[in-house]
Amino acid sequence: MEPELSRRSALKNIVAGTAALGVSAALPAFALEPYQSTMLKGNVNHSVCRWCFGNIDLDTLCIEAKKIGIKAIDIVGPKDWPTLKKHGLYSAMCNGAEISIDDGWNDPKFHETLIKNYSEMIPRVAEAGYSQLICFSGARRGKDNETGWKNCVDGLKQILPIAEKHNVIVVMELLNSKVDHKDYQCDNTPWGVELCKRLGSENFKLLYDIYHMQIDEGNVISTIQNNHQYISHYHTAGVPGRHEIDDTQELFYPAVIKAIVATGFKGYLAQEFIPKNKDGIKSLREAVNICDV
Repeated sequence: MEPELSRRSALKNIVAGTAALGVSAALPAFALEPYQSTMLKGNVNHSVCRWCFGNIDLDTLCIEAKKIGIKAIDIVGPKDWPTLKKHGLYSAMCNGAEISIDDGWNDPKFHETLIKNYSEMIPRVAEAGYSQLICFSGARRGKDNETGWKNCVDGLKQILPIAEKHNVIVVMELLNSKVDHKDYQCDNTPWGVELCKRLGSENFKLLYDIYHMQIDEGNVISTIQNNHQYISHYHTAGVPGRHEIDDTQELFYPAVIKAIVATGFKGYLAQEFIPKNKDGIKSLREAVNICDV
């Protein structure tokens, strides 16, 4: 499955509906013993991205996630919140207000639609008992950094008072522009951090996607340590390929997650890998096991 097309398609379908949205390889050497939910250490709040398991109905994903010890589902909107509530799971990263990954806050021509969407969605997120709503910078389309920052500030500052009133954090995702999201502007931590500084609101933060930032900038642990105050959410996936986070990829996730925990982070860490193995739930269980430091 081609990662870029998969996620773009999933997000497009989710927004359109105002919501929704092999046998496994051997357990890697750095994982813990076979996982049971009762073994979770409690240092990490685990979540999983809905779109990566689109071949499984949401009820089934919720049931299996709870067995593993996962507390939340990522990238779901109002249509799916009742299902999460039925299973006692949290919506750790809500969506449904964005237009697309490419059409974002860095372009004034999308501001009218985005302001309307977010102004309506933020209160819904709060009313449902949730606290984070995703957003995107959009593609550069020839814009330099300064223009991108200015346009994002001009647009976002019109919805942040609503976010502050409802205690909802608007979260911009850091995505790589080398492999999956060509031309995406918020493709490195310094760019996102500068935007946070210019907005100056605790209700605007970054989603640090470990997979994406390993591709675009590397130096993951040091970057997290130096910028954790601007980060309210994390995503994982194996590099390269965006598959399982086992010993077939280049990142040593236990060290990365330990560094995140050491910053005092109390938010959610969501698995966002595309299972290559036939038993995707087994891969998910192993991923949680690896990250449960």
